[in-house]
Amino acid sequence: MSNIIIATLYEKEPVMVTATKFGADSLFLVIDENPDEKQSAALETIKNALGKALKIEVIKTKLYDIVDTAKKVVEVMETHSEKDSIIVDITASRKTQSLGLLFAAYKRSELIKKIVYVSEENKLPIELPKLSFDITDSQEALLHEIEKKKYSSLKDLAEKSGMSRAMLYRNIVELKKTRLIENKSGFVLTDAGRIALL
Repeated sequence: MSNIIIATLYEKEPVMVTATKFGADSLFLVIDENPDEKQSAALETIKNALGKALKIEVIKTKLYDIVDTAKKVVEVMETHSEKDSIIVDITASRKTQSLGLLFAAYKRSELIKKIVYVSEENKLPIELPKLSFDITDSQEALLHEIEKKKYSSLKDLAEKSGMSRAMLYRNIVELKKTRLIENKSGFVLTDAGRIALL
């Protein structure tokens, strides 16, 4: 069993707090594809301070692409054993990368031990709730169908999905309410809908 921390990185302090507080064996740092000087310096400081004590890997993501961040983090999460303890730290980085990391944790909540945010005032980790994308099998099948093609007609979507119109309508209402789909001259997935399918 390993203690794994997946954290966003822009400033070094929050990552150092989380790595030492939870006794990390491995540290995965979410950074920009093209890190700026400050982010690169923080990464070097962490590698120099902790690199001999634990394994450090980098997850490079597109800066403003929440889905890209979530997808890459989910891939990393799935490479670990269920016996591993994964802690997610969303403190440092751009908001979009922190949200991508948070949504990845929600999508694979069964693999996550804790989600934390390190307080700026007292440098203590605050534990956040573990939520999840709670969708039914029929809703997931519907999301997959909408991902393939933009449907403007409920009739066409009902035929393609194999659902009754009543069941399709209930699922559409729920998916719109939870902002997993939207109607833009036809049904399309939102970023949250794309993450729900990871």
